[in-house]
Amino acid sequence: MNAIPQDAARLLDTAARAARAAAATLARAPSAAKDAALAAAAARLRETAPALLVANAADLEAAPDLTPAYRDRATLTPARIEAIAAGLEQVAALPDPVGRVLAEWTRPNGLVIRRVAQPLGVIGMIFESRPNVTADAGALCLKAGSAVLLRGGSESARSAAAIAECLRHGLRVAKLPEDAVQLAPTQDRAFVGAMLRASGLIDLIVPRGGKGLVTRVMEEARVPVLAHAEGLCHTYIHAAADPAMARSILANAKMRRTGICGATETLLIDAAIAPSLLPLLVADLAALGCAFRAEDRARAICPDLPAATEHDFATEWLDAMLSVKVVDGVEDALAHIARFGSEHTEAIVTQDEAAARAFLDGLGSAVGMWNASTQFCDGFEFGFGAEIGIATGRMHARGPVGLEQLCTFRYQVIGTGQTRP
Repeated sequence: MNAIPQDAARLLDTAARAARAAAATLARAPSAAKDAALAAAAARLRETAPALLVANAADLEAAPDLTPAYRDRATLTPARIEAIAAGLEQVAALPDPVGRVLAEWTRPNGLVIRRVAQPLGVIGMIFESRPNVTADAGALCLKAGSAVLLRGGSESARSAAAIAECLRHGLRVAKLPEDAVQLAPTQDRAFVGAMLRASGLIDLIVPRGGKGLVTRVMEEARVPVLAHAEGLCHTYIHAAADPAMARSILANAKMRRTGICGATETLLIDAAIAPSLLPLLVADLAALGCAFRAEDRARAICPDLPAATEHDFATEWLDAMLSVKVVDGVEDALAHIARFGSEHTEAIVTQDEAAARAFLDGLGSAVGMWNASTQFCDGFEFGFGAEIGIATGRMHARGPVGLEQLCTFRYQVIGTGQTRP
């Protein structure tokens, strides 16, 4: 691993130490002050929306080579800015997670032991494209009592800076340390390397972006990482599915927004209903602009579909493309998902409760859904107010990461003079 240039290391050290000092104050801040900061930030976003749109247009103009999926993620509109502002207010309205008593019990010797939620400390957020991540991460970390150091992609640098300034404005209004929300002071890639090695200064790294970014973070980090590399999601239409429901769910799961990690990338359909239902599903999605890659059994039903390779079933399309496979029941569907999936989100469409339970219990994925679109894998939709990302690892947090998942815990032990024999 290459050495970190001194300039990048020095910039990181300065920013992280300022964040650590801010986190110490924020950890003890009353809920009212944190909520006031978020409310003031939301108001500032609305006031400065025209300037934010200009900054976003400049970002898009400077990045003409973005793929359609990344361009969609990077684009702000008046409606999206309003949604960002509303998201800040929703986070403010959520219960403060800091100081919650998670569990309490009394030992035979009379000691009372409490498990209490506490902030993580300093969180490093490394992300691409989406400028709204600045607001989501800043708001969630602020409410959870942690400072955040944000390093966004150059393709959204102006937009992210404008949003971050709104958050810092809110902190100033609430008389909280504005260094609790910081943007990286440079776009130098070496700064990312410095963040990944900042053990003792940064407590958790959260990458949010393409597979290349996440893979680099996972390989190089010397700090704990909360991440998912891909959103290779599946919708499985069981033999007992309601056909109208299946058509509606699949169209939404695939085509509502093709570039998000919760979009369905593979359709699995039971052989018992494929001859009658698959042509309708293909027609529905084709009318919405979707293309397909299908294995042999699916092509026997719909001969015009292009052939799929194993690589296709392992691909997160992030586009209007769907892989299609005919399966023989729940176990066959689960076997395909276990082989090709990324443990993100999977859905089953069925009226058979036993089949649904077998599917949900058999998944290793972070999120399993029954009769619902995979695109519901989202912090807002889960009632978290916002999310800092989706986690597919097996430790600490899984699925949408909201306020509760941004806290760790400590123990408080209350005695009446006990000594250990």
